[in-house]
Parts: sequence; C-alpha cells; structure tokens
Amino acid sequence: MHIRIILCMFMLVSALSGYAQVKDSIKTIELESIEISSSYKTINKRNSTLSVEVVDENFLREHFTGNLIQALEYIPGVQSMDIGSGFSKPMIRGMGFNRISVTENGIKQEGQQWGSDHGLEMDAFNIEHVIVRKGPSSLLYGSDAMGGVIEISQPPPPLENQVFGEISLLGKSVNSTLAGSILLGIKKDAWYTKLRYSEQHFGDYRIPADTIIYLTQKIPVYNRKLKNTAGLERNVNLYTEYRKGKYYSNYNISNVYQKTGFFPGAHGIPDISRVQDDGNDRNIEFPYSRVNHLKITSRQKYIWDKTIGSWDIGYQNNHREEWSRFHTHYGTQSPPENNPDKELMFSLDTYSSSFKIRTIYNTAWEYTIGWDIQYQRNNIGGYSFLLPQYNRLTTGLSGIATWQLTQNFSFSGGIRYDYGTMDISGFVDPYLEKYLYNMGYDNGLITQYKQRSYAVNRSFSNSSGSAGLVWNPAYHHLFKTNIGHSFRLPGANELAANGVHHGTFRHEQGDPALDPENGWQLDVSYLYENENISFSVSPFASWFNNYIFLNPTGEWSVLPHAGQMYRYKGNEVIFAGTEILFSIKFLPQIKYSFTGDYVYTYNLDENTPLSFSPPASMRNSITWEMNKLQLYAELHSIAAQKRVAKNESQTQGTNLINLGGNIKITTGNRIIDIGLTLRNLLNTKYYNHLSFYRKVEIPEPGRNFQLLIKIPFNNKIK
Repeated sequence: MHIRIILCMFMLVSALSGYAQVKDSIKTIELESIEISSSYKTINKRNSTLSVEVVDENFLREHFTGNLIQALEYIPGVQSMDIGSGFSKPMIRGMGFNRISVTENGIKQEGQQWGSDHGLEMDAFNIEHVIVRKGPSSLLYGSDAMGGVIEISQPPPPLENQVFGEISLLGKSVNSTLAGSILLGIKKDAWYTKLRYSEQHFGDYRIPADTIIYLTQKIPVYNRKLKNTAGLERNVNLYTEYRKGKYYSNYNISNVYQKTGFFPGAHGIPDISRVQDDGNDRNIEFPYSRVNHLKITSRQKYIWDKTIGSWDIGYQNNHREEWSRFHTHYGTQSPPENNPDKELMFSLDTYSSSFKIRTIYNTAWEYTIGWDIQYQRNNIGGYSFLLPQYNRLTTGLSGIATWQLTQNFSFSGGIRYDYGTMDISGFVDPYLEKYLYNMGYDNGLITQYKQRSYAVNRSFSNSSGSAGLVWNPAYHHLFKTNIGHSFRLPGANELAANGVHHGTFRHEQGDPALDPENGWQLDVSYLYENENISFSVSPFASWFNNYIFLNPTGEWSVLPHAGQMYRYKGNEVIFAGTEILFSIKFLPQIKYSFTGDYVYTYNLDENTPLSFSPPASMRNSITWEMNKLQLYAELHSIAAQKRVAKNESQTQGTNLINLGGNIKITTGNRIIDIGLTLRNLLNTKYYNHLSFYRKVEIPEPGRNFQLLIKIPFNNKIK
C-alpha cells in the first residue's frame, strides 16, 4: 500500500461520515475526553511518589513530528537521541539505552535498545496517552527501568455505541516527507475495536553544511542534502477490548516496518565517490537498514470485591538487517554465497508475562504483589559481526504497600527480587586471525582480537526497593519524595561484544566479568497549580557504585578503519540535576511558559564526567489562543556541553526559534484540525550532543516546515 491508497481511503471515509447525525457529537466526545484526561493526570501525579508527567492527546498533537520521542523532548528531563531526521530513542535524566523501559499496553518494548543508531519501532500516529515516570522504576518494571519508564496506554473507549475514525496527513519540508494514517473503529456494547494503518515516505534530509569530516577525511555534502538518508515506514495495528461486568480483556497486534538509508560517507570505508549526487533524493541504495517489529499482546483482568487481578502476556519479534556492498577490512574473507551484501542481521524473539494482584484492604491500606518473567533469544547473521547470539531469562517478584495516613498524606514502599541468566555463544573470526598473523602481530594481541564474541554463561540476582511519600498540605500544593535502590543486569553487548560498530564509528569491546549495575536514587518534587499559574521543581540525585559505561580509551584499534577503542567498564558515579516548569496565563488569551533541565554527571573513579551527558537546556514560549485558533512562538536554548569524558568532543550551544499554529475548522458535522509549524526558523547550524551522527560532524536538520491535518468523524449506532 502507498500514500495514494490512503488518500482513496480518505475519500471513502469522508463519504461514509456524511451519514452522521446532525447533532455535533464530535464536540461532545472531545469535552468528555478532556474531562477524563484531566482526572487521569491528577490521579497519576498524586498516586505516584516519583516525578510523573502525563501526556494527553493535545500535547502530542501540538508537538507531533511523526516521532514520539522528539515530541516527549518538550518534557523537562526527557532527551531525544536522534538518528538522522526520522528516528530517535529516549533518554531520561542522562540515562538511556537499556536503562529506560518503554511499555505499550503493559508489555515492555524489546528491540535493539543497546545501540544508539537503533530507533524506537512504534507508530507515532497510534499513540494518544503517555505517562513518563522519571527516576528509579525497577520496583515496578524490573532491572531495565532503573532510569525511568515511558508508558503508552490506550485511551478510554467512547461512552456511546458508534462507528468512528480519523484521517491524518503529514508533510515536512526538511526531507520531503509525505505521510498518512487512517483509523477505523467501532464501539458496540461490550466490544471496542479499532484498526489503524500508517505510512511515511521521506527523502534525503537537508543540513546547513556543505562538508562533514569522517576519520579525518573531508567529505562533501552536495546541495546540502545527506545522500541516501531517505526511507519509508509502514505500520498496521489492530486493537480490540471487551468489558462485561467485572471482567475485562484486550488484544493487540501491531507490525512496524522501516527501511532507511545510511549516509555512505559515514558507513564503512570513507570514499568521496560514494557521496556524489545521483539526482534522486528519494531512492534508497546501499548501505541501508531494514527493521520489522511484530508485537502481539493481551491483558486479562478480573475484579472481585476488594481485589483486582491482571495478567499481561506478549510475544515480540524484532528483526533488523543492515545491507551494504560486501566489503572487508582485511582481504582474507570471501563473500558469502547467499545474500553476499547482508552485512548484519539480528532477530530477537521475546516472550513476556506479568501477573499482578492488587488488594484494597480498607480505606487506609492497599497492597500489590507481582510476578514477571521474560525469555529472549537473539539470532545473528551477515558477513560482519558485532552483537553475539544469546539466550536471556529474567524473572522477578515484587510487593508494594500504600498507606493513606490522612486524606492529604500517603506513604508507599516496596521490595523486589530479580534473577536472570545470560547464555552467550562465543565466536572466533578465522579471517581476522589470519590477517593479524600476516601483519606480524604477537600471539597475545591476536588472541585478544580474534575472539569476536566471548562465551559467557552467567546468572545474576539482586534486590531493589523504594519508599516515598506524597503530601498535599493545601489544595494547590503537592510535595513528593522518593528514595530507591535499583540494579540492572549487564547486556550481551556489554559482556561479550568485540568488534567495529559502524553505527557509532568505533571499536567496542565488552567485559565478561562485569557485575550488575546498582545504586541509590533520590527524587524530590514540588508542584503549585491553580487556574492561571503552574510551577514545579524536581531536584534529583543518584549514586552508583558500579555504573557500566563505554570508556573511550584513547587507544587505536589494530583493525583497519576501526577508529578508537571503547571498552565497557564499571565505575562509581553520581548523577544530579533538576527540572523546572513554570507557566502563567496573564491575559485571557495569552500564556507564557518556561521549562528547563540540567544534568550533572561525574565519574568518581576517573574524576571526569560521563560520556553522552546531555547539556542544559530551556524553552521559553508564548501562546496566544482565541476561539479555535492557537499561535505560539518558542525560543529553545541549548547550552554548550564542555563537561565531557576523556577523548569525547565538546559541543557548542545554540538558540533555536520555533513557530507554530493550530486552527480547528468546522465543516458540517466535522471538525478539521490543521497544524502548521516552523522549526529552526533561522536555519541554524548546530549539533545534538546525543546524536550518533555528531561523531562525524553532521549537524542537525535545517529549517523545517510541517503541516499536519487531522479529520475525525463518528456516526452513532444503536
């Protein structure tokens, strides 16, 4: 299916929605949704001792880019690790990769979180409700949530029986994006079902630069477009739920497919001839990646008098391939007979189960116990090598209690015990061994490099816990504090990888003897909120006695074109920082808001900051709103990041100007929502300190006009 098919479906839906009743039921549904969302925010903020941000449909629409994480970056404390113009992965308070869990319908999204060049495989059009939990969340979600959680959940179904749907169209100038999404659904008595299909096509994206530098070589950027960064995305999602009496169940099937080119000047061996303009900025040539993420989940829930039992189960297959013309950094390897240009392949199967029982003992006490188990198997392929083949099993038992001491004061705490095993297959590269021997290296060095994956079979166990309080001394004031102990099992790449990671332009080496991460984290927050003013401040501090990170050694790998050697190691480190949010409505139509965040990292063993530490940033924005028209202007200021790890480059600060507007147009019984944004108005050249492209001095995308159109419809049925 292609964009033109979506447009045909749009015309069909427009015709069907013409049979809707004369009464403007769309307005009624929007009002109900706003009421539920407001209550949802209040309940979650007051029930959690962590710093929590609840994101509703209006927020996601205002900041929509076709990329969920870039939208969430408007929340203080949340950063986006960008991968070109289309894909990103989350970072919360300076922690990312396997320290942040993303859950959808109760099941953790499992892909290749370990790599900074691997995006989040989710359909941004299909996301309407998000909760961001900042801080130690291992108690609730296991070891991979020590830095925080991004929870994606389904909005409540409409109250009345109806057929409903929505058409969304998106266009962006920076990479000539054409995207569309169609939603069709039905609510009938106890059943609620919806089907969504989305598709995006984008071309090579523009940058405000004429050259980049890769491995000391100056590479031109013709027409200021990064060649072969075009791509496409196709997503389908089917969701259905059933509610009857005390029983509830839902079922969800989704499939996300992405194909994206790599800029050839930053992949493999530098070659200026590979980046010459071919006259086509929408084709996808070698090298490129291809990802398919299949996910099947279900939730079963039953309510007794004072007890709620729920069971979440899921299966995922994350299949990633990277294709590049066969090349070898040492001439002793021959091309494979089958698929000679398949450079890498990862196929990760994940089976998940989570069982919870929540008991409301009385008006003062509430208890929750849970049991989680997950099994993973990762298979590999291709003529190159980095991540090994492995099997991973994790399981955990948790117990949480909440004590409502008074109406305005509550205390909660809990403990969790986790156990995990990791079985990693070893691999010796005979071609590399022969190459190093012919180059005259000694046996010790040959042994160190030829072992492309260390054989590891280890088990890990540890406990985690947290305790906190929520105090509401007056109607407009909310104070929360939480202290937690968390830990994380080391990943397969941290234990066993030993080779060139082209996505990050370095040689990465694991350590089979690594111990799990563990440490203590303190979180405090204060919120004041009334009709016109909102203010919150959230300081935090963390100490880890064994924090695993990639250490830039300053040594050069003996492998050709491998660059600097980075080794995984564990050190004693601290994190500290704060987030501030302030908004005021000083006229009926005008609102000013300010958000800012700062993260301080320090390696106590080496007396240096940690690598990939996000710089301080702040946003000042003014919004004018009247009737169905909204306009805003924003100044986004990013500080220079000069506190860097050894052998890590500094990043200069910048100021970006963003403009936007939104208008709702009523036509008959429909409300068409049109949003127009202009990002990076001055086409400023700047670098994202967290971007994996920064290593080769590729700046962030330039000026971008974006148009988003949403057309909902509904038709009541008996």
